[in-house]
Amino acid sequence: MLVSSLLTSVGINLGLCILFFMLYSILKKQPGNFEVYAPRLLAEGKSKRISHFNLERLLPSPGWVRRAWQPSEEELLSSSGLDTVVFMRIFIFSFRVFLVAGILGIFVLLPLNCVGDQLKSIDFSDFSNNSLDLFTISNVKNGSKWLWFHFCSVYIITVWVCYLLYYEYKYISLKRVAYFYSSKPQAHQFTILVRSIPVSAGSSVGDTVENFFTEYYPSTYLSNVVVRRTNRLRGLINDAKKLYRRLVHLQSEPNQPKLKRGCCFGLFGRKVDLVDQYEKKLEDLEENVRLEQSEASMAEEKDVRAAFVSFKSRYDAAIAFHLQQSINPIQWVTEQAPEPHDVYWPFFSSSFMRRWISKLLVIVASILLTILFLIPVVIVQGLTNLNQLEVWLPFLTSILTIEFTMNIWRAYRDIRENVMATYVTVVSEVITGYLPSLILQLFLKLVPPIMEFFSSIQGYIAHSDIEKSACNKVLWFTIWNVFFANALSGSVLYQINIILDPKNIPAKLAVAVPAQASFFIAYVVTSGWTGTSSELFRVIPFICSLIRKPFVKSEDDDIEVPSISYHREIPKILFFGLLGVTYFFLAPLILPFLLVYLCLGYIIFRNQFLNVYAPKYETAGKFWPIVHNSMIFSLVLMHAIAIGIFTLKKLSIASTLIFPLPVLTLLFNEYCRKRFLPIFIAYSAETLIKKDRQDQNDPSMDEFFNGLVTAYKDPALAPIRYSSNSPNRDSRTSPLISSEV
Repeated sequence: MLVSSLLTSVGINLGLCILFFMLYSILKKQPGNFEVYAPRLLAEGKSKRISHFNLERLLPSPGWVRRAWQPSEEELLSSSGLDTVVFMRIFIFSFRVFLVAGILGIFVLLPLNCVGDQLKSIDFSDFSNNSLDLFTISNVKNGSKWLWFHFCSVYIITVWVCYLLYYEYKYISLKRVAYFYSSKPQAHQFTILVRSIPVSAGSSVGDTVENFFTEYYPSTYLSNVVVRRTNRLRGLINDAKKLYRRLVHLQSEPNQPKLKRGCCFGLFGRKVDLVDQYEKKLEDLEENVRLEQSEASMAEEKDVRAAFVSFKSRYDAAIAFHLQQSINPIQWVTEQAPEPHDVYWPFFSSSFMRRWISKLLVIVASILLTILFLIPVVIVQGLTNLNQLEVWLPFLTSILTIEFTMNIWRAYRDIRENVMATYVTVVSEVITGYLPSLILQLFLKLVPPIMEFFSSIQGYIAHSDIEKSACNKVLWFTIWNVFFANALSGSVLYQINIILDPKNIPAKLAVAVPAQASFFIAYVVTSGWTGTSSELFRVIPFICSLIRKPFVKSEDDDIEVPSISYHREIPKILFFGLLGVTYFFLAPLILPFLLVYLCLGYIIFRNQFLNVYAPKYETAGKFWPIVHNSMIFSLVLMHAIAIGIFTLKKLSIASTLIFPLPVLTLLFNEYCRKRFLPIFIAYSAETLIKKDRQDQNDPSMDEFFNGLVTAYKDPALAPIRYSSNSPNRDSRTSPLISSEV
């Protein structure tokens, strides 16, 4: 890729970023867009729609940046929870890493790469037509003493990253414990989930659980709630909700026609009142829901062999969780209960074997998806290597050079050649500089929802567990398909002849892998700069709002506040971290673009947490171990690349001296795993007992335990009241028999 192609990509994405900032600054001030750009403030009553006209509403302003910067970390913690703080700490950690790496890379390594002439000398008179390869380590002469600066930089960054990893792990661990001490009593702290419950003939799941825990935990056992199959019931409730929304919309719109003919799509038949029709359908649905709730509460075949079991203290619940309950280890399997609103009710795999088979199927499906994704990767790399494509596909030559127009219009040859040459240059720069990363980014948009679906069928019963699993899947999928597949396929596509000369494969790849830095720089600009700016603008929600406005009139109380998709955003940040760590000494030109992305992300996501996103569950920082493991992998990958590069650069001593680094890094990781990871898996006995003693004098604990008995009751079994007659007929809106167990 030429410098001009990179500048084209930077120019396009910078223009899009500025456009998104200006549009956001104007649109967020319009009352009709508050539900898009400030739904959290509307739902919490901190902002009201102001309808009077003000000229300032039509002018862009940077005031939102100052408001996003102002809140302290403690204020962010109190308003959005520890998960939000941990997410923002990823930006802070990454910025600290690449600030030091940037100083080393831009002011030390980049000049050394530029003065080299292994490939060719830089032509400063025609700077835009220089290849970006000239700014990489590939341009430093083999055996040059300047390579020792690259060697020292690898050591410096390794030590710096490990120090920051230790500091952040310790900091967040202390934050996690402090957050636990400051929290109010919560149902999941006193509850465990028990799966694979063995039920004897003539006994129910509820009776079996009651007898087991009464016998073995007589002084600490409190209650249990058996999980029931309610998939059909949920479908009925969803239908009732949709019909209720249509009815409310019909009643709230005075101009909406209330009558239509009863058959043939409203063309024939007698006229019927739509309000009465919807009311009757809603009453019938409520009746069906009530009957289904009664059946689910009464029929033993609706019971899943799983139950939420609550105890009288956190410490007692922890003991039951950590102990094996039965001689048979696949029976009475225990795990920590999620928060009641975090439970993923639609899929409750009660069988140990079923969960194991589900995980196996997900692995196979993930492998197939990885293989299929190689198709767009090859397409992308083909666009970044147009010269090689012309050799493989000669018919593209006329398209890319447009020679046929020059042959037809010979009379205007001189003028046409200049014009067409300029045109071809611009098109080529757009194709090689901007289009590949854009195409890859569009394909990657499909990956997070697919991985979330894969995680949901593995048997996880908490939305947070599903999201953590999806986060890991998306991260490693991105590392393999974007980093490895692009680097390797790009190298082979451009240097296909190396297959005929196997002895030179390591040497060719050592030159070609750093050369892929130009693609990854464009990827950072497209996915990082423009992608993050579009997060601020909220393109899809804004378009959906424009489409929905003429048909639906929303009130502030009815606004649904979204939550951030961690499995989308965390892998993206970590992948950029991997690019920065592995390429900082190969192609340090990537570092300024990464720093700009981190600054943008920090401000934009702070703004989104304050105005848009509200937490729907709290893991108390359990995403941080994923961050730590990803950075350790990035360091080891950097060491492996450094060993290969120094070997091929005829600096064997440096290559040998790099060998201790991955070993020391893995030993450091093992220490952190022993020192900090247990804090993120479960709280210590010391912590739990202190918290239990702290609550002993709390007069509200009796009320809390009374609510704990029904805290994990399936929401689908709760009565619904949608029809106009429901409030006056309580007996009709309650299940025929109690669903409490």
